[in-house]
Amino acid sequence: MEQGLVFDPEILSRYDVSGPRYTSYPTAPQFHERFDDRAYAEAAQATNASGSTRPLSLYLHVPFCDTVCFYCACNKVITGNYQRAQRYLQYLEREAELQGELFSTDRKVGQLHFGGGTPTYLGDEDLRLVMATLGRHFQLDTSDDREFSIEIDPRAIRPGTIPLLGELGFNRISLGVQDFDPNVQRAVNRIQPFEVTARAVEQARANGFSSTNFDLIYGLPLQTVETYSATLERALELRPERLAIYNYAHLPELFKTQRQIRDADLPDAAEKLAILETTIRRLTDAGYVYIGMDHFALPDDELAQAQRAGTLQRNFQGYSTRAKYDLVALGPTAIGKVGNTYSQNLRDMEAYYGRLDAGHLPVFRGIELSADDRLRRDVISELMCHSRIDYASIEARHGTVFTEVFADALERLSGMEADGLVRIGSDRLDVLPRGRLLLRNVAMSFDAYLDAEAAQRYSKVV
Repeated sequence: MEQGLVFDPEILSRYDVSGPRYTSYPTAPQFHERFDDRAYAEAAQATNASGSTRPLSLYLHVPFCDTVCFYCACNKVITGNYQRAQRYLQYLEREAELQGELFSTDRKVGQLHFGGGTPTYLGDEDLRLVMATLGRHFQLDTSDDREFSIEIDPRAIRPGTIPLLGELGFNRISLGVQDFDPNVQRAVNRIQPFEVTARAVEQARANGFSSTNFDLIYGLPLQTVETYSATLERALELRPERLAIYNYAHLPELFKTQRQIRDADLPDAAEKLAILETTIRRLTDAGYVYIGMDHFALPDDELAQAQRAGTLQRNFQGYSTRAKYDLVALGPTAIGKVGNTYSQNLRDMEAYYGRLDAGHLPVFRGIELSADDRLRRDVISELMCHSRIDYASIEARHGTVFTEVFADALERLSGMEADGLVRIGSDRLDVLPRGRLLLRNVAMSFDAYLDAEAAQRYSKVV
C-alpha cells in the first residue's frame, strides 16, 4: 500500500455514508433559477476587467450514444439517428457565438475538454467542423502548453478518428473501459474486447497524445476480487498515465437504465471493499501515485507533479492543474465556472434549442458565491487536493480567524480525530493515512448547506 495511505475496512464501512464529490462548492443542488443568462453574461464580462488575459477553459458536452450502458447515470441521448447530432451542431454554433462575444478576444483557450455521452459519436468531418466552430469564436491555444482532452468510447471510432483528433490539437485522451471481463461487460451491455482498447491506446501514442486515462468502475454486476484483479492486470499491460476508479452508485429508482441490472448480481459491501483494497494495493505496487478520491497517476504525470508541488486543483472534470481558468460550458446540462459564479445549461434538448432560437444563452440556473461560499470552497479544495488545511494561509486569503469561523466544523470532526482519521492542531488540520480515502467525509464537516436529508441525494463515499 502506498506510503501515506492506510486501508481499514472496519473504518471505511462505518463511514460509508452518502455525500458530495465536491467538484464544486456550493454543489449543484444549491444552484437556483434566479441566476439566469443575464446574470451569467454580467459575470462573464466582468472577468475581462483590467485587460485580463487569463486563459479560458472550454467544456463541450456531446450527449449522444449509439447504445445504452446499463450502469450509466450521465445525461445522454441514445439514438441511431445521426440527423439529431447534426441538428445539435447547428445550435452549438449559435451557443459558441453567443459565448464568444462575452470574452476578450485575446483570452486564449488553454484547456479544452469534450465529454458526453460519446464525443466520438460525431463523425470525423463533424469533429473537424466543431473545432472550426470553436476556432471562429475563441482563440484556441496552439502551443505545446495547451491541454486539449477528449473522452472516447473505443468502440465508437473509425480508423482515422484518433489521427484526426491529433491533427485537430487534442493531446490527452480518456478511454471508457469500466471492466475487461466479458461476463461483466455483457451484464452492463457494453461489449468491448481488450484488443479494441489496446488498439486505441496504441493509435493515441503514435499520434502524439501525451496522456492516456482509463475509466474503470468497481461495484458492477458479477465483479469479484478475482475478476477485477484480472481487469487491473490487463489495464497495467497498457500502462495508462492516469486511472480513475469509480464506485458504481446503484440508484435504479432515479435512473431507469439501471433497472436492467439485477440486485442479486451486484457484489455485496464486503466484496466491494475488498475490490477497492486490491485495486489500491495493485496500482500503488505498480508505481502509480494515489492523487485523491478515485484518481491515480504515474509519478511523472502532471497531476502527480502538481500534488507534490502543492498546486493541485479540482474542477468539474475531477483533479486538474488549471482549475483557476474561467470555465465556459457548451451543450445541454453543461456546468461552467466564471468569476465567482457557477452556471448550468438547460437539460432538455428542445428547451435548449428554444432558448437559442430566441437569441439567449441556454443558462437556466446557477449561483453567485458569497464571501462565506468562497471561504468554504477554498477550505474544501485544500482538503480534497492536499489532505490538509493550513489555517494561516486560509486566514491570509480571506481575512478571518479559522478556529473561530469553523469551531463547529472542528467539533464535528472530533469523532474522526478519535478514530485516527484526522489530526486537529492549533495551526493546521491534517488528514491522516487512515483517513485519506474519506476526504469527502472530512469536507462535509465544512459544508454549510449539507444536512442528513440532503446528503442522501449523493452517492456513497466508498
